[in-house]
Amino acid sequence: TDFCGGFLRQKLADAAEDADLYHDYNDTMEFEYFNSMLINKVDEDGNPLPLGGAFPLEENEHFNKLPVNVQTSNIQVPTNVYNRDPDIVNGVYMSEALDNVFIDNFQKDPTLTWQYFGSATGFFRLYPGIQWIPDESGVVTFDCRNRNWYIQAATSPKDVVIVVDVSGSMKGLRLTIAKHTINTILDTLGENDFVNIIAYSDYVRYVEPCFKGTLVQADLDNREVQTSSLNPVCHINHKLLFSANPIEKDYLIITAATAMGQGSLCNQAIMLITDGAMEDFEDVFEEFNWPDKRVRVFTYLIGREVTFAENTKWIACNNKGYYTHVSTLADVQENVMEYLHVLSRPMVINHDHDIIWTEAYMDSVVTQNLLLMTSVAMPVLLSHGILLGVVGTDVALKELMRLALRYKLGVHGYAFLITNNGYILSHPDLRPLLIHEET
Repeated sequence: TDFCGGFLRQKLADAAEDADLYHDYNDTMEFEYFNSMLINKVDEDGNPLPLGGAFPLEENEHFNKLPVNVQTSNIQVPTNVYNRDPDIVNGVYMSEALDNVFIDNFQKDPTLTWQYFGSATGFFRLYPGIQWIPDESGVVTFDCRNRNWYIQAATSPKDVVIVVDVSGSMKGLRLTIAKHTINTILDTLGENDFVNIIAYSDYVRYVEPCFKGTLVQADLDNREVQTSSLNPVCHINHKLLFSANPIEKDYLIITAATAMGQGSLCNQAIMLITDGAMEDFEDVFEEFNWPDKRVRVFTYLIGREVTFAENTKWIACNNKGYYTHVSTLADVQENVMEYLHVLSRPMVINHDHDIIWTEAYMDSVVTQNLLLMTSVAMPVLLSHGILLGVVGTDVALKELMRLALRYKLGVHGYAFLITNNGYILSHPDLRPLLIHEET
């Protein structure tokens, strides 16, 4: 079997890169594909819905008796992405070349489960094809670009300091957009990353005082703590305030962590979220970041009105970052994703096809069952500095453990799984403990 060699995933990555190389982009292309939300559905007159149509599904024992189509894949598009956007249509058309590889991989290795391609434009090609079930609101909020396997494969580990403007002008909808932007950035982080958040107006404060002056691992618990601390962000406790330049404070946090060997010691970034930078902080950048510019600065201009946009653009452009204007809540997801593309460029230029294994997790979104698994993924890279997407497969931990034959382990032997990132995937002691209370 090929759990560790990566040969089958390399075939997928090569096929995707070749398909894009020989595809001529057409911004007026019209192409009908099977949308996993619309297949086998009809309108009031009994006609198939656009991007739907008859899509044979049969229960399959290997896929936990779910109705699937092992002859082809189909496409899921996030609710906030237009499913007939030229980028989506061209990407879907180009990536159909993966179907033959999906099928060939499954025939060569029947232990494989789900195989997929997550595009940088947002669509998700999943094999075997399956019908997606919407939630009670009738939507599927799944976005492949937010999944750990995508983020870890698309970028190297990173240290991120988010600095958010909470001055008097950042009220109402602007503050709501700013909070959503922060939450979306946090969603793009995983356990290989480190983060902190500070807020500023006339003074500077840590959003979570317990994380003062340091970078904390961006695991689920720490992200949830910081997210919950955003709600009272405008009600500043004066005991927590200190006078400082917010950008300078970011650099001090990153510099201190680096000096102590903390954080990821890899990519480093500052995220500035504001409705208008009144100064360009040139003196701070000159002292802490130039000429090497090892810390990238990404700026997010919040609100419909563009105020002090020149300073906001200047900050990003002169620190190897990216400037974006976030005018509505609907803009947040796509604009935040741009920073991942920037951080992926060194990997793209070097054409590093590093295989990543995620931590063990349960996910009912795709597989519609709670099965402990790990995702094994690899980036799809283009020579002109663009990340096309990520290919991957899900591996059930029970399939991995079957490789450890008990009769070969000895009477006191046991098998465990650990990734090169330090994630313990499986271990006999990773089980619930039953505590008997004395009466």
